[in-house]
Amino acid sequence: MGNSLFISFEGPEGAGKTTILKLIAEKCKEQGIEVLTTREPGGSKIAEKIRSIILDPEHTEMDSRTEALLYAAARSQHFAEKIAPALASGKFVLCDRFIDSSLAYQGVGRNLGIDAVHDINVFAIGDQMPDFTILFDLEPEVGLARINANSGREINRLDVESLAFHQSVREAYLQLAKKYPNRIRVVDASKNVDEVVHEVWGILQTYM
Repeated sequence: MGNSLFISFEGPEGAGKTTILKLIAEKCKEQGIEVLTTREPGGSKIAEKIRSIILDPEHTEMDSRTEALLYAAARSQHFAEKIAPALASGKFVLCDRFIDSSLAYQGVGRNLGIDAVHDINVFAIGDQMPDFTILFDLEPEVGLARINANSGREINRLDVESLAFHQSVREAYLQLAKKYPNRIRVVDASKNVDEVVHEVWGILQTYM
């Protein structure tokens, strides 16, 4: 894969990962690095259509297993169509969410079990894990307050879940960080944007 690098940005709702990802992508381009920025669920035509089904706030009746399978289906198409070709051509891939989101949200938040959700995703993408993952850690109350204050952000089906749900997701992320310390790097997302960008850029440089 040449000089390719696969980096996922993870975290609870409102942690700022999407904003930071865009700023890091700009810094990469300034360094002459070819970058693909993408997101999950979505990132390709078919996966974006699946995204619209998963995150539609009207789909409150969706079964937890259906949700997990739809995420895995979108991820499979996204990886095959966009991520794998970009890595094969030597690009950096910055992905807004990846498999850890499923492990946290469906595995723990939906009580399906991390192992069960992991197995679904192994079928979907094999053992294709990110080279490293930035976990933007933030108290759920703070993240949800940020979302409510941002009138330009879409409100999806996960945003309106209970505070207890979001607290369980945060704890799941922290558990995953302990389980995979060589891959997942935790960043304090309560800091200002410039501080977070500086820290993330420093982490990225250790892998370049």
